[in-house]
Amino acid sequence: MHFTHEKEREEKVELRQIRYFIEVAKREHVTEAADALHVAQSSVSRQIFNLESELGVDLFIREGRNVKLTPIGKIFLERMKHGLNVIDEAEREVREYLAPEKGTIRIAFPISLAAHTLPTAIYAFRKQYPDAKFILKQARYQELIEGVVKGDFNLAMIAPLPPSEERKVHRKILFTDNIVALLPLHHPLAKKDSINLRELKDDPFVVLPEGYVFRDMVINACHDYGFSPTISFEGDDIDALKGLVSAGLGIALMPEVTLVDNIPNSTVKVRLNEHSVKRTVGIIWPTQRALLPTEKLFFDFLNEFYTRLVHFNQ
Repeated sequence: MHFTHEKEREEKVELRQIRYFIEVAKREHVTEAADALHVAQSSVSRQIFNLESELGVDLFIREGRNVKLTPIGKIFLERMKHGLNVIDEAEREVREYLAPEKGTIRIAFPISLAAHTLPTAIYAFRKQYPDAKFILKQARYQELIEGVVKGDFNLAMIAPLPPSEERKVHRKILFTDNIVALLPLHHPLAKKDSINLRELKDDPFVVLPEGYVFRDMVINACHDYGFSPTISFEGDDIDALKGLVSAGLGIALMPEVTLVDNIPNSTVKVRLNEHSVKRTVGIIWPTQRALLPTEKLFFDFLNEFYTRLVHFNQ
């Protein structure tokens, strides 16, 4: 029996070493890591020393009070983050098996779904399951896919859906979002109910920076209808684009869902006649892992919620 207890103690110490290691790697500072962990700096230093001794390699390069990962330390960090995700999910799965309505949903989302789409769904879900908790993470398009694959989170709302060639995630469309034009109030076309996209070919466009999928969608849509947009300004996010249009510095194509109850002053939303200028909004989850009970509850709720919503709006 003594051996069993000793073995259990060693395993707990090893897990603590890994948690300390990840915190130090994240902050690149032992003292700051110790403060975040609410333990003494000496305890963190000792656990890191023990871990390196057991592995037989240096995980960090010491630079005064700061530390940086060695090349093998970077590899070890990625493996350990994935391993802790598995352990944490196993613990959550046991808890949520007993009470899924009281569990935690980790979900990521792009900024274009932050203002209305996801909050509306969460509000409706928590009316039904008030004890459910959420951990939310905003990320860019490729980060959403990579985060699901790596296990940083199991669910991500995304727009547009990734192509079917992306084998490491399941994908399901929730609804299709219209792309509309946001024009300054005194724009010559502002009083029209709808316009053709080509009518904007001589206008300056405000767009998201390079690397954003929606920027590519806007430019490709213009190309499809025979012109290359003149880009006058870039904005870091959707709200920045709204501000630029409001200031009269250009026009923007926007996902309609980003303008629900939030059309800025001095601007007008105008529909496009081209029915093909749309984007899919959906959800992705991993092919290699099962959703945890509370996540499955929310996933099923999202499907039902948007099915009803789409049917209501038809």
